Amino acid sequence: MAESFSVDVVAADRRVWQGRATQVVATTVTGEIGILAHHIPLIAALAPGRAEITVEDGRRMAVAVAGGFLSVSEGGETTIISPYAQLADEISLAQAERDLRQVQKAREDGDLSLETERRYHRALAQVRAAARKV
Repeated sequence: MAESFSVDVVAADRRVWQGRATQVVATTVTGEIGILAHHIPLIAALAPGRAEITVEDGRRMAVAVAGGFLSVSEGGETTIISPYAQLADEISLAQAERDLRQVQKAREDGDLSLETERRYHRALAQVRAAARKV
């Protein structure tokens, strides 16, 4: 069995998940990264999308993240910090797709406000996570 390490997923308004995992895979702004026990310390900027956590019993969980950071400490503890994060199992793919279409139309119509960009990244993350629930 693979060695486990502590993982914490934190959104701006709540702790989304905390536990032990054997692997974390996330998409950074420069590409996909995989974290295993004893990974070197790092901080990476996350792209809006999906992170996948393999828990100790082998189950995999998908998490929608709207950007943010992934941090691995000297001891291997891994933290995902995002303005928005949600477990994929809590997301309705149909609703997320509707939200994404709505915000894309607003952007096409010239609404480039910070609120619209925030809604866009959240909807994009939800669709990417919910479309590939594990």
